[in-house]
Amino acid sequence: MHPVDPQPRAISQAVQLVRDGGLLAYPTDSGYALGCALGNQDGKDRIVRIRHLGDKHHFTLVCADFAQLGQLVHIDNSVFRAIKAATPGSYTFILPATKEVPRRLLHPKKKTVGVRIPDDRVVQALLAELGEPLLSSTLILPGETDPMTEGWLVKEELDHQVDAVIDSGECGTEPTTVVDFSSGAPEVVRVGAGDPTPFE
Repeated sequence: MHPVDPQPRAISQAVQLVRDGGLLAYPTDSGYALGCALGNQDGKDRIVRIRHLGDKHHFTLVCADFAQLGQLVHIDNSVFRAIKAATPGSYTFILPATKEVPRRLLHPKKKTVGVRIPDDRVVQALLAELGEPLLSSTLILPGETDPMTEGWLVKEELDHQVDAVIDSGECGTEPTTVVDFSSGAPEVVRVGAGDPTPFE
């Protein structure tokens, strides 16, 4: 898929696959991610199996824009300004979830969820066509610390575990910087591709 001007037909096929209950591996500004529809329990279970995740894992809802993000999490004014200034970009923000988010996607104790708005044309095109956020997790394989970044490698490694791999050439090589706002004040819990300075 073309990284700057993704072909509408290819985007439509990928989105149809997500709507039909499929699991995608797709490139972002912070390495590859696994994504499926919000209501897709099987897709979520498959992500957990591929990544060997525990029940404390924060899933990320990848959003097209700030309006979509605002429907999923509670944001007060100071947090709003800080996040708005940093998006779109290589950040994941952990915030208290609204009632719009299915309970099974929340952190079991904190009732929080990760949200992000990537700065990537392919992802933006996917989200625009889908019309809702993607349930996502960075594609970091068990035992690794960095996300996968090459489409052909993802296909080789996960061909039988995902339904499609979108390859648009080079993608970001570092995972997102994760900022936890669940207590009201920002706490940088992972330093990655996004500059953590504004949140320290």
